[in-house]
Amino acid sequence: MIEVNQLTRRYGDFVAVEDVSFRIEPGEIVGLLGHNGAGKTTIMKMLTGYLEPSSGSVLFDGLEVEKDPVRVQQNLGYLPENLPLYPELTVMDYLQYAAELRQIDARHAVARVIDATELRDKALDPISTLSRGYRQRVGVAQAILHRPRFLILDEPTSGLDPGQTQHMRQLIHDLAVSATVILSTHIMQEVAAICDRALILRNGRLVLDERLQDLRATQQLNLQTGPAVLVGELIDNGVASLGDGRWLIDVVGDVKAEADNIAKTLIGASAPIYELSPAQRDLETIFREVNEEVANDAD
Repeated sequence: MIEVNQLTRRYGDFVAVEDVSFRIEPGEIVGLLGHNGAGKTTIMKMLTGYLEPSSGSVLFDGLEVEKDPVRVQQNLGYLPENLPLYPELTVMDYLQYAAELRQIDARHAVARVIDATELRDKALDPISTLSRGYRQRVGVAQAILHRPRFLILDEPTSGLDPGQTQHMRQLIHDLAVSATVILSTHIMQEVAAICDRALILRNGRLVLDERLQDLRATQQLNLQTGPAVLVGELIDNGVASLGDGRWLIDVVGDVKAEADNIAKTLIGASAPIYELSPAQRDLETIFREVNEEVANDAD
């Protein structure tokens, strides 16, 4: 289990991460989302012990990173944003070196991760000759050498082609059988395809922490009517104005039955209906809505 409590990181007067708290259960795959500069990489560095928090704490199975970093890091695999590779080494030599640093049986561990990341054809090639996608796979391979119970991945599919991306998604699912996984990405499709939960950051603060199945279960209707119609006074549901007579209406229960009721209410009030349709809500839409909502609150 990973527990993050009121985590804050300051650089002088600049607050990069502010009062972030969340809890991740064993076996969960959690996506950390946010615009560039939102605080994703800073949080990951604090989780690994690479960066000290200004305040707050991070615990892995009850062990606090700041107080016992070595014991935590023994059970932690990390793929940083900037790959920790030595270009003059071959893939095999680099992984053997990483295994020796971990004080594990290099022969079996290296063979296992080379197979897992499909690097066998490149095992004897210098890392300097590899494409970005293959280097990314080498970085993942070093992160899983010691069968970590916790895995933190910063942009794990960066530079991969569609086939490699699909393989990486499956590998992450397989790893989650025995590990808790946090991955950071700016690609919404990655989180939708891989993760159980999404954490969304904006300006260093956590603005959303939801399970994806709960987000997908949220039902809404798009409504367009006359701009002078006060829909919020006619309908009891949660209603949000999008401007110019467009509205987003929360639905509890059967969408079709609720749409029929709304249509009858508006017709009874002599309000024109130009559109009444189910809203398509994907993670990208939710990300945009959350960020717009926070931005509006700040104005």
